[in-house]
Amino acid sequence: MSETGIKAQIDQAFRQARLGRDEPTKMVIGMLKNKVLTELKSGSGAVENDELWLASIAAYSKQVRKTIAELEPLGPQAAPALAEARFELEFCEQFLPKKLDADATDALVRKLAEDNGITDKKQIGRLMGLIMKNHRDEVDGDLARLAAEKALS
Repeated sequence: MSETGIKAQIDQAFRQARLGRDEPTKMVIGMLKNKVLTELKSGSGAVENDELWLASIAAYSKQVRKTIAELEPLGPQAAPALAEARFELEFCEQFLPKKLDADATDALVRKLAEDNGITDKKQIGRLMGLIMKNHRDEVDGDLARLAAEKALS
């Protein structure tokens, strides 16, 4: 594994967090390391590499996004937990491939629908299949679904 691999970056961030007594960063790195370790011990035959780290970080990010969505409507009493969750998400996102924003996702989905002659709402499954088959790493699934619904309405 290269020294610029994700594990090396995480280890470096952890050393810096320890030296700087940065508890929030140490906590999120601990959670990520735990996810990777759990997968390695699961008997699935997983090997510790950048793909496993990326998958673990992506899964954790998705979990944190759900938490944020649940906390946002709760108002001021949820502010500390919300700030912590946003920090964790921001930390994780630095390791994940960048996704297209809503406008770029809309444009991609419209082009795919046009290029493939998909105009009927009943074909949304086909359109989503094309999007996820060829652009899974570029798009956020929720944004893609909204864009597909908009393109076919």
